Amino acid sequence: MYMTMFLGAIAGLSLFLYGMQLMGDGLQKVAGEGLKGIIRKLTKNRFMSVLVGMFVTTIIQSSSATTVMVVGFVNAGLMTLAQAVGVVFGANIGTTITGQMVSFNLSQWAPLVIAAGLVANMLTKNPKVKEASEIFIGFGILFIGMSSLSSALQPLKDLPEFTNWILEYGSNPFIGVGIGLLMTLVLQSSSATIGVLIALASQGVLPITTAVFIIFGDNIGTCTTALISSLGTSRRGKQVALFHLMINVIGTIYFMLFLRGILVNVVESIDPSNVARQIANAHTLFNIVNVIVLFPFTNLLVKFIQMIIPDGEDEEENVTRYLDKRILVTPTIALENTMYEFAAMAQETNLALENAIGAARTRDKKLVKKALENEKNINAYEKAIVKYLVEISQQSVSAKDQQTIDELFSTANDVERIGDHAENIADFAKSIIEREIFLDEDTAYELDGLYALVQKGFALSIDALSTGDQNKVQQAIQIERDIDKLKIEVRDKYMKRMNKGIASAESGIFVMDLLSNLERISDHFRNISETVERLKRPVIVTE
Repeated sequence: MYMTMFLGAIAGLSLFLYGMQLMGDGLQKVAGEGLKGIIRKLTKNRFMSVLVGMFVTTIIQSSSATTVMVVGFVNAGLMTLAQAVGVVFGANIGTTITGQMVSFNLSQWAPLVIAAGLVANMLTKNPKVKEASEIFIGFGILFIGMSSLSSALQPLKDLPEFTNWILEYGSNPFIGVGIGLLMTLVLQSSSATIGVLIALASQGVLPITTAVFIIFGDNIGTCTTALISSLGTSRRGKQVALFHLMINVIGTIYFMLFLRGILVNVVESIDPSNVARQIANAHTLFNIVNVIVLFPFTNLLVKFIQMIIPDGEDEEENVTRYLDKRILVTPTIALENTMYEFAAMAQETNLALENAIGAARTRDKKLVKKALENEKNINAYEKAIVKYLVEISQQSVSAKDQQTIDELFSTANDVERIGDHAENIADFAKSIIEREIFLDEDTAYELDGLYALVQKGFALSIDALSTGDQNKVQQAIQIERDIDKLKIEVRDKYMKRMNKGIASAESGIFVMDLLSNLERISDHFRNISETVERLKRPVIVTE
Protein backbone atom coordinates (compact mmCIF):
# COMPACT_ATOMS: atom_id res chain seq x y z
CA MET A 1 0.00 0.00 0.00
CA TYR A 2 2.74 2.40 0.96
CA MET A 3 4.62 1.84 -2.31
CA THR A 4 1.44 2.31 -4.37
CA MET A 5 0.64 5.50 -2.50
CA PHE A 6 4.21 6.78 -2.90
CA LEU A 7 4.34 6.07 -6.63
CA GLY A 8 0.90 7.59 -7.13
CA ALA A 9 1.94 10.74 -5.27
CA ILE A 10 5.13 11.02 -7.34
CA ALA A 11 3.14 10.60 -10.57
CA GLY A 12 0.57 13.21 -9.53
CA LEU A 13 3.23 15.66 -8.42
CA SER A 14 5.16 15.15 -11.66
CA LEU A 15 2.06 15.89 -13.72
CA PHE A 16 1.40 18.95 -11.57
CA LEU A 17 4.92 20.31 -12.11
CA TYR A 18 4.86 19.49 -15.83
CA GLY A 19 1.50 21.17 -16.27
CA MET A 20 2.72 24.26 -14.42
CA GLN A 21 5.84 24.40 -16.62
CA LEU A 22 3.86 23.91 -19.82
CA MET A 23 1.35 26.58 -18.84
CA GLY A 24 4.19 28.95 -17.91
CA ASP A 25 5.94 28.33 -21.25
CA GLY A 26 2.72 29.05 -23.10
CA LEU A 27 2.09 32.22 -21.13
CA GLN A 28 5.64 33.40 -21.84
CA LYS A 29 5.25 32.85 -25.57
CA VAL A 30 1.90 34.64 -25.73
CA ALA A 31 3.11 37.50 -23.55
CA GLY A 32 6.47 37.62 -25.34
CA GLU A 33 6.28 41.17 -26.64
CA GLY A 34 5.15 42.47 -23.26
CA LEU A 35 7.98 40.66 -21.53
CA LYS A 36 10.52 41.98 -24.03
CA GLY A 37 9.69 45.55 -23.19
CA ILE A 38 9.54 45.04 -19.46
CA ILE A 39 13.05 46.31 -18.68
CA ARG A 40 12.47 49.57 -20.47
CA LYS A 41 9.16 50.03 -18.65
CA LEU A 42 10.74 49.69 -15.24
CA THR A 43 11.23 53.02 -13.53
CA LYS A 44 12.55 54.19 -10.19
CA ASN A 45 8.95 54.07 -9.01
CA ARG A 46 8.96 51.02 -6.75
CA PHE A 47 5.19 50.67 -6.97
CA MET A 48 5.56 49.98 -10.68
CA SER A 49 8.32 47.49 -9.93
CA VAL A 50 6.00 45.59 -7.56
CA LEU A 51 3.37 45.30 -10.29
CA VAL A 52 6.03 44.12 -12.74
CA GLY A 53 7.17 41.47 -10.26
CA MET A 54 3.61 40.21 -9.85
CA PHE A 55 3.08 40.12 -13.61
CA VAL A 56 6.32 38.30 -14.44
CA THR A 57 5.85 35.72 -11.67
CA THR A 58 2.30 35.03 -12.80
CA ILE A 59 3.65 34.43 -16.31
CA ILE A 60 6.63 32.22 -15.47
CA GLN A 61 4.88 30.52 -12.54
CA SER A 62 7.78 30.79 -10.11
CA SER A 63 8.93 33.48 -7.67
CA SER A 64 12.30 31.72 -7.44
CA ALA A 65 12.74 32.02 -11.21
CA THR A 66 11.73 35.68 -11.10
CA THR A 67 14.24 36.44 -8.36
CA VAL A 68 16.99 34.52 -10.18
CA MET A 69 16.16 36.53 -13.31
CA VAL A 70 16.29 39.79 -11.33
CA VAL A 71 19.68 38.78 -9.92
CA GLY A 72 20.80 38.41 -13.53
CA PHE A 73 19.39 41.83 -14.45
CA VAL A 74 21.15 43.55 -11.58
CA ASN A 75 24.36 41.66 -12.30
CA ALA A 76 24.19 42.87 -15.92
CA GLY A 77 23.55 46.45 -14.84
CA LEU A 78 20.09 46.48 -16.48
CA MET A 79 18.33 47.12 -13.21
CA THR A 80 19.22 49.06 -10.08
CA LEU A 81 18.93 47.55 -6.62
CA ALA A 82 16.06 49.98 -5.92
CA GLN A 83 14.11 48.61 -8.89
CA ALA A 84 15.01 45.03 -8.05
CA VAL A 85 13.65 45.05 -4.50
CA GLY A 86 10.26 46.20 -5.79
CA VAL A 87 10.18 43.31 -8.26
CA VAL A 88 11.07 40.88 -5.46
CA PHE A 89 8.17 42.18 -3.36
CA GLY A 90 5.84 41.69 -6.32
CA ALA A 91 7.20 38.20 -7.01
CA ASN A 92 6.20 37.09 -3.52
CA ILE A 93 2.60 38.07 -4.25
CA GLY A 94 2.61 36.69 -7.80
CA THR A 95 3.70 33.24 -6.64
CA THR A 96 0.44 32.82 -4.70
CA ILE A 97 -1.64 32.82 -7.90
CA THR A 98 -0.92 29.16 -8.67
CA GLY A 99 -1.93 28.14 -5.16
CA GLN A 100 -5.18 30.04 -5.53
CA MET A 101 -5.92 28.25 -8.81
CA VAL A 102 -5.29 24.71 -7.56
CA SER A 103 -7.28 25.28 -4.36
CA PHE A 104 -10.42 25.24 -6.50
CA ASN A 105 -11.54 21.76 -7.46
CA LEU A 106 -11.62 22.09 -11.25
CA SER A 107 -10.28 18.65 -12.09
CA GLN A 108 -13.61 17.56 -13.63
CA TRP A 109 -13.11 20.21 -16.33
CA ALA A 110 -9.46 19.35 -16.96
CA PRO A 111 -10.06 16.76 -19.75
CA LEU A 112 -12.24 19.22 -21.66
CA VAL A 113 -9.63 21.98 -21.32
CA ILE A 114 -6.87 19.64 -22.55
CA ALA A 115 -9.04 18.46 -25.45
CA ALA A 116 -9.78 22.06 -26.45
CA GLY A 117 -6.07 22.88 -26.35
CA LEU A 118 -5.13 19.81 -28.42
CA VAL A 119 -7.82 20.48 -31.03
CA ALA A 120 -6.72 24.12 -31.36
CA ASN A 121 -3.09 23.02 -31.67
CA MET A 122 -3.82 20.45 -34.37
CA LEU A 123 -6.30 22.45 -36.48
CA THR A 124 -4.46 25.76 -36.75
CA LYS A 125 -1.27 26.82 -38.48
CA ASN A 126 -1.22 30.15 -36.66
CA PRO A 127 1.85 30.14 -34.34
CA LYS A 128 0.11 32.39 -31.80
CA VAL A 129 -2.88 30.05 -31.52
CA LYS A 130 -0.55 27.06 -31.15
CA GLU A 131 1.34 28.83 -28.38
CA ALA A 132 -1.90 29.81 -26.63
CA SER A 133 -3.07 26.18 -26.80
CA GLU A 134 -0.10 25.22 -24.59
CA ILE A 135 -1.64 27.31 -21.81
CA PHE A 136 -4.86 25.27 -21.92
CA ILE A 137 -3.06 21.94 -22.16
CA GLY A 138 -0.76 22.87 -19.26
CA PHE A 139 -3.72 24.13 -17.22
CA GLY A 140 -5.58 20.86 -17.69
CA ILE A 141 -2.54 18.67 -16.93
CA LEU A 142 -1.88 20.72 -13.79
CA PHE A 143 -5.36 19.93 -12.43
CA ILE A 144 -5.17 16.27 -13.45
CA GLY A 145 -1.86 16.09 -11.59
CA MET A 146 -3.47 17.76 -8.58
CA SER A 147 -6.37 15.30 -8.66
CA SER A 148 -3.97 12.33 -8.96
CA LEU A 149 -1.86 13.62 -6.08
CA SER A 150 -4.91 14.05 -3.89
CA SER A 151 -6.25 10.58 -4.74
CA ALA A 152 -2.85 8.97 -4.08
CA LEU A 153 -2.75 10.56 -0.61
CA GLN A 154 -6.28 9.46 0.28
CA PRO A 155 -5.15 6.37 2.30
CA LEU A 156 -3.38 8.70 4.75
CA LYS A 157 -6.65 9.71 6.37
CA ASP A 158 -7.13 6.09 7.47
CA LEU A 159 -3.66 5.98 9.04
CA PRO A 160 -3.90 7.22 12.64
CA GLU A 161 -0.11 7.08 12.92
CA PHE A 162 0.25 9.77 10.24
CA THR A 163 -2.54 12.02 11.51
CA ASN A 164 -1.23 11.78 15.05
CA TRP A 165 2.29 12.60 13.84
CA ILE A 166 0.96 15.65 11.99
CA LEU A 167 -0.91 16.88 15.02
CA GLU A 168 1.95 16.19 17.44
CA TYR A 169 4.92 17.52 15.48
CA GLY A 170 3.19 19.87 13.10
CA SER A 171 2.04 22.06 15.95
CA ASN A 172 5.70 22.74 16.77
CA PRO A 173 6.51 26.01 14.95
CA PHE A 174 10.16 25.19 14.31
CA ILE A 175 9.45 21.70 12.95
CA GLY A 176 6.65 23.07 10.76
CA VAL A 177 8.85 25.81 9.34
CA GLY A 178 11.65 23.28 8.81
CA ILE A 179 9.31 20.92 6.92
CA GLY A 180 8.15 23.76 4.65
CA LEU A 181 11.71 24.88 3.99
CA LEU A 182 12.87 21.34 3.24
CA MET A 183 9.92 20.59 0.94
CA THR A 184 10.55 23.71 -1.13
CA LEU A 185 14.27 22.98 -1.25
CA VAL A 186 13.57 19.51 -2.63
CA LEU A 187 10.76 20.46 -5.01
CA GLN A 188 12.39 23.76 -6.08
CA SER A 189 8.95 25.32 -6.22
CA SER A 190 6.89 27.04 -3.53
CA SER A 191 3.78 26.45 -5.66
CA ALA A 192 4.46 22.70 -5.64
CA THR A 193 4.76 22.75 -1.84
CA ILE A 194 1.44 24.58 -1.56
CA GLY A 195 -0.04 22.05 -4.00
CA VAL A 196 1.04 19.15 -1.76
CA LEU A 197 -0.43 20.91 1.30
CA ILE A 198 -3.71 21.46 -0.53
CA ALA A 199 -3.78 17.80 -1.58
CA LEU A 200 -3.25 16.70 2.04
CA ALA A 201 -5.88 19.15 3.25
CA SER A 202 -8.40 17.85 0.71
CA GLN A 203 -8.08 14.42 2.37
CA GLY A 204 -8.70 15.90 5.79
CA VAL A 205 -5.29 15.02 7.25
CA LEU A 206 -3.78 18.53 7.46
CA PRO A 207 -5.42 21.24 9.59
CA ILE A 208 -4.76 24.91 8.84
CA THR A 209 -3.15 25.36 12.28
CA THR A 210 -0.37 23.00 11.20
CA ALA A 211 -0.25 24.04 7.54
CA VAL A 212 0.42 27.68 8.38
CA PHE A 213 3.86 26.88 9.84
CA ILE A 214 4.77 24.91 6.71
CA ILE A 215 3.62 27.89 4.60
CA PHE A 216 6.04 30.14 6.53
CA GLY A 217 8.89 27.70 5.87
CA ASP A 218 7.84 27.45 2.23
CA ASN A 219 8.34 31.19 1.78
CA ILE A 220 11.86 30.96 3.23
CA GLY A 221 12.72 27.90 1.14
CA THR A 222 11.80 29.64 -2.11
CA CYS A 223 14.75 32.02 -1.56
CA THR A 224 17.40 29.31 -1.71
CA THR A 225 17.46 29.01 -5.51
CA ALA A 226 18.26 32.70 -5.93
CA LEU A 227 20.83 32.56 -3.12
CA ILE A 228 22.68 29.72 -4.81
CA SER A 229 22.41 31.45 -8.17
CA SER A 230 23.87 34.68 -6.77
CA LEU A 231 27.15 33.06 -5.69
CA GLY A 232 28.78 33.72 -9.03
CA THR A 233 27.43 37.24 -9.49
CA SER A 234 28.42 40.78 -8.64
CA ARG A 235 27.89 42.30 -5.21
CA ARG A 236 24.64 43.83 -6.46
CA GLY A 237 23.34 40.41 -7.48
CA LYS A 238 24.15 38.99 -4.04
CA GLN A 239 22.36 41.96 -2.44
CA VAL A 240 19.14 41.13 -4.31
CA ALA A 241 19.19 37.46 -3.29
CA LEU A 242 19.89 38.35 0.34
CA PHE A 243 17.09 40.93 0.30
CA HIS A 244 14.63 38.26 -0.85
CA LEU A 245 15.67 35.98 2.00
CA MET A 246 15.60 38.77 4.57
CA ILE A 247 12.04 39.98 3.88
CA ASN A 248 10.68 36.43 4.05
CA VAL A 249 12.54 35.65 7.29
CA ILE A 250 11.35 38.91 8.87
CA GLY A 251 7.80 38.18 7.74
CA THR A 252 7.93 34.69 9.22
CA ILE A 253 9.24 35.97 12.56
CA TYR A 254 6.60 38.64 13.19
CA PHE A 255 3.79 36.43 11.88
CA MET A 256 4.80 33.59 14.22
CA LEU A 257 5.10 35.97 17.17
CA PHE A 258 2.07 38.22 16.67
CA LEU A 259 -0.14 37.42 13.67
CA ARG A 260 -0.38 33.64 13.29
CA GLY A 261 -3.60 33.35 15.29
CA ILE A 262 -5.17 36.29 13.47
CA LEU A 263 -4.18 34.81 10.11
CA VAL A 264 -5.75 31.44 10.98
CA ASN A 265 -8.95 33.10 12.22
CA VAL A 266 -9.28 35.24 9.09
CA VAL A 267 -8.86 32.37 6.61
CA GLU A 268 -11.19 30.14 8.62
CA SER A 269 -13.85 32.84 8.62
CA ILE A 270 -13.57 33.25 4.82
CA ASP A 271 -13.92 29.50 4.10
CA PRO A 272 -14.94 27.73 7.34
CA SER A 273 -15.22 24.22 5.88
CA ASN A 274 -12.64 24.26 3.08
CA VAL A 275 -9.09 23.75 4.39
CA ALA A 276 -7.66 23.77 0.84
CA ARG A 277 -8.97 27.29 0.31
CA GLN A 278 -7.75 28.25 3.79
CA ILE A 279 -4.20 27.20 2.88
CA ALA A 280 -4.27 29.12 -0.43
CA ASN A 281 -5.67 32.22 1.28
CA ALA A 282 -3.14 31.99 4.12
CA HIS A 283 -0.31 31.85 1.60
CA THR A 284 -1.69 34.86 -0.27
CA LEU A 285 -2.47 36.93 2.83
CA PHE A 286 0.95 36.27 4.37
CA ASN A 287 2.72 37.65 1.30
CA ILE A 288 0.36 40.59 0.76
CA VAL A 289 0.56 41.67 4.41
CA ASN A 290 4.34 41.21 4.42
CA VAL A 291 4.67 43.52 1.41
CA ILE A 292 2.36 46.12 3.00
CA VAL A 293 4.29 46.02 6.30
CA LEU A 294 7.85 46.01 4.91
CA PHE A 295 7.47 48.13 1.76
CA PRO A 296 7.60 51.49 3.64
CA PHE A 297 10.93 50.40 5.16
CA THR A 298 12.53 49.49 1.83
CA ASN A 299 15.26 52.15 2.06
CA LEU A 300 16.25 50.99 5.55
CA LEU A 301 16.28 47.35 4.46
CA VAL A 302 18.42 48.19 1.42
CA LYS A 303 20.89 50.11 3.61
CA PHE A 304 21.08 47.12 5.95
CA ILE A 305 21.78 44.79 3.03
CA GLN A 306 24.49 47.16 1.78
CA MET A 307 26.08 47.07 5.24
CA ILE A 308 26.25 43.26 5.08
CA ILE A 309 27.41 43.23 1.44
CA PRO A 310 29.02 46.64 0.80
CA ASP A 311 29.04 48.14 -2.66
CA GLY A 312 32.41 47.99 -4.35
CA GLU A 313 34.22 47.11 -7.51
CA ASP A 314 33.79 43.56 -8.69
CA GLU A 315 36.84 41.63 -9.55
CA GLU A 316 36.11 40.56 -13.11
CA GLU A 317 35.18 42.70 -16.08
CA ASN A 318 33.78 40.98 -19.15
CA VAL A 319 33.36 42.35 -22.66
CA THR A 320 29.72 41.28 -22.65
CA ARG A 321 27.31 42.92 -20.27
CA TYR A 322 23.83 41.49 -20.84
CA LEU A 323 24.36 37.76 -21.37
CA ASP A 324 23.47 36.24 -18.01
CA LYS A 325 22.40 32.59 -17.76
CA ARG A 326 19.99 33.46 -14.95
CA ILE A 327 17.81 35.32 -17.42
CA LEU A 328 17.34 32.17 -19.55
CA VAL A 329 14.29 31.34 -17.39
CA THR A 330 12.53 33.94 -19.54
CA PRO A 331 13.79 33.23 -23.08
CA THR A 332 12.05 36.24 -24.62
CA ILE A 333 13.90 38.61 -22.30
CA ALA A 334 17.14 36.68 -22.75
CA LEU A 335 16.77 37.18 -26.51
CA GLU A 336 16.12 40.87 -25.97
CA ASN A 337 19.35 41.08 -23.98
CA THR A 338 21.20 39.29 -26.78
CA MET A 339 19.98 41.99 -29.14
CA TYR A 340 21.41 44.64 -26.82
CA GLU A 341 24.70 42.79 -26.87
CA PHE A 342 24.59 42.45 -30.64
CA ALA A 343 24.16 46.20 -30.93
CA ALA A 344 27.29 46.63 -28.78
CA MET A 345 29.16 44.19 -31.04
CA ALA A 346 28.09 46.15 -34.12
CA GLN A 347 29.30 49.38 -32.53
CA GLU A 348 32.65 47.76 -31.74
CA THR A 349 32.91 46.59 -35.36
CA ASN A 350 32.15 50.08 -36.61
CA LEU A 351 34.98 51.40 -34.43
CA ALA A 352 37.30 48.71 -35.80
CA LEU A 353 36.48 49.79 -39.36
CA GLU A 354 36.89 53.45 -38.49
CA ASN A 355 40.26 52.91 -36.81
CA ALA A 356 41.58 50.52 -39.50
CA ILE A 357 40.61 52.81 -42.37
CA GLY A 358 41.90 55.83 -40.44
CA ALA A 359 45.23 54.03 -39.97
CA ALA A 360 45.43 53.22 -43.71
CA ARG A 361 44.71 56.82 -44.66
CA THR A 362 46.88 58.62 -42.09
CA ARG A 363 49.59 56.00 -41.45
CA ASP A 364 48.89 56.28 -37.72
CA LYS A 365 50.33 53.40 -35.63
CA LYS A 366 48.05 54.24 -32.69
CA LEU A 367 44.98 53.66 -34.84
CA VAL A 368 46.43 50.32 -35.97
CA LYS A 369 46.72 49.25 -32.34
CA LYS A 370 43.17 50.40 -31.56
CA ALA A 371 41.75 48.50 -34.55
CA LEU A 372 43.47 45.29 -33.48
CA GLU A 373 42.10 45.68 -29.95
CA ASN A 374 38.63 46.27 -31.39
CA GLU A 375 38.89 43.04 -33.37
CA LYS A 376 39.75 41.02 -30.25
CA ASN A 377 36.64 42.39 -28.56
CA ILE A 378 34.54 41.54 -31.62
CA ASN A 379 35.69 37.92 -31.46
CA ALA A 380 34.80 37.78 -27.77
CA TYR A 381 31.35 39.24 -28.50
CA GLU A 382 30.67 36.78 -31.30
CA LYS A 383 31.72 33.75 -29.26
CA ALA A 384 29.59 34.80 -26.28
CA ILE A 385 26.55 35.73 -28.39
CA VAL A 386 26.52 32.50 -30.39
CA LYS A 387 26.90 30.41 -27.22
CA TYR A 388 24.05 32.32 -25.57
CA LEU A 389 21.81 31.96 -28.64
CA VAL A 390 22.35 28.19 -28.52
CA GLU A 391 21.29 28.20 -24.86
CA ILE A 392 18.17 30.27 -25.65
CA SER A 393 17.19 27.97 -28.53
CA GLN A 394 17.27 25.05 -26.07
CA GLN A 395 14.51 26.74 -24.06
CA SER A 396 10.83 26.84 -24.98
CA VAL A 397 10.62 29.79 -27.41
CA SER A 398 7.95 31.13 -29.73
CA ALA A 399 8.12 30.58 -33.49
CA LYS A 400 8.88 34.28 -34.03
CA ASP A 401 11.70 34.27 -31.50
CA GLN A 402 13.16 31.09 -33.02
CA GLN A 403 13.22 32.78 -36.41
CA THR A 404 15.06 35.74 -34.90
CA ILE A 405 17.57 33.38 -33.24
CA ASP A 406 18.24 31.61 -36.55
CA GLU A 407 18.89 34.93 -38.31
CA LEU A 408 21.11 36.24 -35.52
CA PHE A 409 23.40 33.23 -35.84
CA SER A 410 24.30 34.12 -39.43
CA THR A 411 24.23 37.88 -38.82
CA ALA A 412 26.65 37.59 -35.90
CA ASN A 413 28.98 35.66 -38.18
CA ASP A 414 28.74 38.37 -40.86
CA VAL A 415 29.59 41.11 -38.36
CA GLU A 416 32.49 39.07 -36.98
CA ARG A 417 33.86 38.54 -40.51
CA ILE A 418 33.70 42.29 -41.10
CA GLY A 419 35.84 42.62 -37.97
CA ASP A 420 38.33 40.15 -39.48
CA HIS A 421 38.55 42.22 -42.66
CA ALA A 422 39.02 45.37 -40.58
CA GLU A 423 41.95 43.59 -38.93
CA ASN A 424 43.37 42.84 -42.38
CA ILE A 425 43.11 46.51 -43.32
CA ALA A 426 44.90 47.43 -40.08
CA ASP A 427 47.64 44.93 -40.97
CA PHE A 428 47.87 46.57 -44.42
CA ALA A 429 48.33 49.95 -42.74
CA LYS A 430 50.97 48.49 -40.42
CA SER A 431 52.89 46.99 -43.38
CA ILE A 432 53.01 50.15 -45.49
CA ILE A 433 54.13 52.13 -42.44
CA GLU A 434 56.90 49.68 -41.50
CA ARG A 435 58.08 49.16 -45.09
CA GLU A 436 57.80 52.85 -45.88
CA ILE A 437 55.57 52.18 -48.88
CA PHE A 438 53.72 55.21 -50.23
CA LEU A 439 50.74 55.15 -52.54
CA ASP A 440 50.46 57.51 -55.45
CA GLU A 441 48.06 60.43 -55.06
CA ASP A 442 45.42 59.11 -57.49
CA THR A 443 45.25 55.68 -55.84
CA ALA A 444 44.94 57.23 -52.38
CA TYR A 445 42.10 59.43 -53.64
CA GLU A 446 40.25 56.50 -55.23
CA LEU A 447 40.64 54.39 -52.08
CA ASP A 448 39.17 57.22 -50.04
CA GLY A 449 35.99 56.91 -52.11
CA LEU A 450 35.85 53.17 -51.45
CA TYR A 451 36.47 53.66 -47.72
CA ALA A 452 33.58 56.09 -47.49
CA LEU A 453 31.18 53.75 -49.30
CA VAL A 454 32.16 50.77 -47.13
CA GLN A 455 31.60 52.70 -43.92
CA LYS A 456 28.30 54.12 -45.15
CA GLY A 457 27.04 50.71 -46.31
CA PHE A 458 27.86 49.01 -43.00
CA ALA A 459 26.25 51.83 -41.02
CA LEU A 460 23.08 51.56 -43.13
CA SER A 461 22.87 47.77 -42.68
CA ILE A 462 23.18 48.03 -38.90
CA ASP A 463 20.64 50.86 -38.81
CA ALA A 464 18.27 48.70 -40.85
CA LEU A 465 18.75 45.86 -38.33
CA SER A 466 17.54 48.05 -35.49
CA THR A 467 14.76 49.89 -37.37
CA GLY A 468 13.55 47.44 -40.01
CA ASP A 469 13.72 50.32 -42.54
CA GLN A 470 13.44 48.73 -45.99
CA ASN A 471 14.66 51.92 -47.72
CA LYS A 472 17.97 51.63 -45.86
CA VAL A 473 18.12 47.97 -46.80
CA GLN A 474 17.89 48.85 -50.49
CA GLN A 475 20.44 51.67 -50.08
CA ALA A 476 22.93 49.24 -48.49
CA ILE A 477 22.36 46.67 -51.26
CA GLN A 478 22.90 49.35 -53.92
CA ILE A 479 26.12 50.49 -52.22
CA GLU A 480 27.38 46.90 -52.32
CA ARG A 481 26.80 46.86 -56.08
CA ASP A 482 28.59 50.22 -56.45
CA ILE A 483 31.57 48.91 -54.47
CA ASP A 484 31.84 45.85 -56.75
CA LYS A 485 32.02 48.13 -59.80
CA LEU A 486 34.33 50.65 -58.16
CA LYS A 487 36.71 47.92 -57.01
CA ILE A 488 37.20 46.81 -60.62
CA GLU A 489 37.71 50.41 -61.77
CA VAL A 490 40.28 51.14 -59.06
CA ARG A 491 42.10 47.88 -59.77
CA ASP A 492 42.24 48.52 -63.54
CA LYS A 493 43.39 52.11 -63.10
CA TYR A 494 46.09 50.99 -60.67
CA MET A 495 47.36 48.37 -63.15
CA LYS A 496 47.63 51.03 -65.84
CA ARG A 497 49.56 53.36 -63.51
CA MET A 498 51.84 50.48 -62.54
CA ASN A 499 52.53 49.72 -66.23
CA LYS A 500 53.42 53.36 -66.73
CA GLY A 501 55.78 53.28 -63.74
CA ILE A 502 53.65 55.76 -61.73
CA ALA A 503 52.75 53.12 -59.12
CA SER A 504 55.11 50.46 -57.77
CA ALA A 505 54.64 46.70 -58.07
CA GLU A 506 55.50 46.34 -54.37
CA SER A 507 52.62 48.54 -53.30
CA GLY A 508 50.37 46.78 -55.84
CA ILE A 509 50.33 43.57 -53.78
CA PHE A 510 48.98 45.48 -50.79
CA VAL A 511 46.48 47.47 -52.84
CA MET A 512 44.98 44.35 -54.43
CA ASP A 513 44.65 42.72 -51.03
CA LEU A 514 43.07 45.88 -49.64
CA LEU A 515 40.53 46.03 -52.47
CA SER A 516 39.61 42.40 -51.86
CA ASN A 517 39.00 43.04 -48.14
CA LEU A 518 36.84 46.10 -48.85
CA GLU A 519 34.78 44.16 -51.36
CA ARG A 520 34.31 41.27 -48.88
CA ILE A 521 33.12 43.72 -46.23
CA SER A 522 30.44 44.92 -48.65
CA ASP A 523 29.33 41.31 -49.26
CA HIS A 524 28.85 40.79 -45.53
CA PHE A 525 26.88 43.98 -44.90
CA ARG A 526 24.68 43.06 -47.87
CA ASN A 527 23.98 39.72 -46.14
CA ILE A 528 23.01 41.66 -43.03
CA SER A 529 20.67 43.89 -45.02
CA GLU A 530 19.03 40.91 -46.73
CA THR A 531 18.22 39.49 -43.28
CA VAL A 532 16.07 42.55 -42.60
CA GLU A 533 14.61 42.27 -46.12
CA ARG A 534 13.49 38.70 -45.37
CA LEU A 535 12.07 39.37 -41.91
CA LYS A 536 10.59 42.79 -42.77
CA ARG A 537 11.06 43.86 -39.14
CA PRO A 538 13.83 45.01 -36.77
CA VAL A 539 16.20 42.27 -35.63
CA ILE A 540 18.14 44.01 -32.86
CA VAL A 541 17.42 46.67 -30.26
CA THR A 542 19.61 49.53 -29.15
CA GLU A 543 19.69 51.23 -25.78
